[in-house]
Amino acid sequence: MRKLTFGMNVTLDGYIAAPGDDLGWGGGEGPDSSPNDELFGWWSDRVAATGLALYGRKLWEAMSSHWPTADRQPGATPAVIEYARRWRAMPKVVFSSTTGTVDGNTRLVTGDAVTEITRLRDEDAGPMDIGGATLAGAAMRAGLIDEYVLVTVPVLVGGGTPFFTALDSWVNLTLVETRTFPGGVLMTRYETRR
Repeated sequence: MRKLTFGMNVTLDGYIAAPGDDLGWGGGEGPDSSPNDELFGWWSDRVAATGLALYGRKLWEAMSSHWPTADRQPGATPAVIEYARRWRAMPKVVFSSTTGTVDGNTRLVTGDAVTEITRLRDEDAGPMDIGGATLAGAAMRAGLIDEYVLVTVPVLVGGGTPFFTALDSWVNLTLVETRTFPGGVLMTRYETRR
């Protein structure tokens, strides 16, 4: 059985996107901070270790509009070049009823997300990461998330898209790892107690 992890950058007040889907605060890359190379490298290593990435439509649109060609842009750093290479190589599944086509190393699922995530999770293969609030929320409510990784950025945005969805019942977690990055960014990793 695959392990399913939901991990994203999150604000201290619990949002993965500020109002208007603004992601400018994430990972120490906001208007008042410099890029966090150590954190970017950590995310890049996660991409390299992911057996399959599951994306909701909005996150897919954001990622696929940039990473397929990011390594060919003027001024691309070695870290960006490596991340783009890893991202393109990583198998991906996009869940959307409105997206017409996907390309590269990606498959589109238009049917029931929970049914397909359950099927994929039952496979004997490498770990899966899930991203996007709506898709991850459906997996949370279905009890499919095995691990939560919150990369908390010390910023308050006051609203937007929350990391956690409303749940029908409590989910008990065990803290298994913490790590501090420059700029006061804190990674916490929790496993779901079953």
